[in-house]
Amino acid sequence: MRIMALDVGSRTIGIACSDALLMTAQGIETIRRTSLEKDFQRLQELIDQYEVHEIVVGMPKHMNGTKGERAEKTEEFVAQMKEVIHLPVSFWDERLSTVMAEKQLIAADVSRKKRKEVIDKMAAVVILQGYLDRLQFK
Repeated sequence: MRIMALDVGSRTIGIACSDALLMTAQGIETIRRTSLEKDFQRLQELIDQYEVHEIVVGMPKHMNGTKGERAEKTEEFVAQMKEVIHLPVSFWDERLSTVMAEKQLIAADVSRKKRKEVIDKMAAVVILQGYLDRLQFK
C-alpha cells in the first residue's frame, strides 16, 4: 500500500506516490485539468495502479500561516473528490514546496522548458517526502 500526494492548482495537478515501504516519494505525472470528472477518473486510475491507501494534499497557505483563496479552492476540490474517491485524505502545509522543487531542478541542471513541464509533479514529491519523513519520526 502506498500514499499519494497531490499538488492541486487551477490548471494542473502534480502527483507523487510513495514506495511500498513509505520511505521515499517519486513523481508520477502532472494532470492537465479539464473537468472534475476527468480529473477524478485519472486519479482513480492512478490510485488503482499504485494501490494507494491514503492521499495527502498540499495546503497552500500564506507565509503567515493563514488560508487564502487558493487554500479555499483546494478544500473545495478535496470535498468534491471525497464524494467519488473514498480514501483518507490529509492536508500538508505546502509553503515553499514549489520553490524547493524549483531549486532542486535548477541544481540538477534541468532546462527552463523542462522545469515548467515537471514543476507541479516535483512540488508533489516535496509535499509527500515531508509527510513521509514526519511519519518516520512519530
